[in-house]
Amino acid sequence: MKIAGAPISWGVCEVPGWGHQLSPERVLREMREVGLTATEFGPDGFLPSDELLRELGLRAVGGFVPVILHDPAHEPVLDLDRFVAAGADTVVLAAATGQEGYDARPDLDAEGWQRLLANLDKLDAQARERDLTAVLHPHVGTLVEQTAEVQRVLDGSGIGLCLDTGHLLIGGTDPVALARSAGDRIAHVHAKDVDDSIATQVRSGHRTYTDAVDAGMYRAIGDGDVDFAAVAAALRRHDYDGWWVLEQDTILRAEPVGEGPVADVRRSADRLREILG
Repeated sequence: MKIAGAPISWGVCEVPGWGHQLSPERVLREMREVGLTATEFGPDGFLPSDELLRELGLRAVGGFVPVILHDPAHEPVLDLDRFVAAGADTVVLAAATGQEGYDARPDLDAEGWQRLLANLDKLDAQARERDLTAVLHPHVGTLVEQTAEVQRVLDGSGIGLCLDTGHLLIGGTDPVALARSAGDRIAHVHAKDVDDSIATQVRSGHRTYTDAVDAGMYRAIGDGDVDFAAVAAALRRHDYDGWWVLEQDTILRAEPVGEGPVADVRRSADRLREILG
């Protein structure tokens, strides 16, 4: 089982003002304490060095890279040297809007979509040249969020997908259905559970994404509305053998008292191990 961690489960996020940011030493040490042996990088500047990973017995899986793909004024560039040097294998792209945060996004016209899809294929090819796998991460508050937008990427580009069970459900896509219909395109998984009663408020525009995260929209695996057993079964039929990265997006208001976020990570890891067998 290739189960990894991600700093966002400890509230470490690239969005300015997201909340209290824990130290990399604490986050990585707690990953090891729950039996994880790999992690995504987290936001730029979070890891002081890859040596810290090695000291703690962790390997690098890859990282989340928001990139502007639709704007002719921006030439998308990836720093792939960092991935190669760390021994990572996966570049997780998101179609950034150019705005801060994930609470609003613009509409994209046909020309913008054409440029976005062409740039996805361009970055995919660049990653392959370095023996890396690039995937597109459908993500709330980016230009690929909703079901029709995910399908547009599948139809209009050759890049693989990151199946983020939480963001897909919030954006209106059933992750089980997508795993069944497009499992051959899925090359990376972000495993997060969601309280769909709160997600419904985000879909309807009655609640911002940030407020929903703060309200506990993300749950430990098994405590929300994602059917992980069905997702795993669907991907198994497509011979998926990639990473399952545990993510439970969290906002911390202060240094945690007691265990803090690691308690939910431990519960998620234990339940995911049971599901994957």
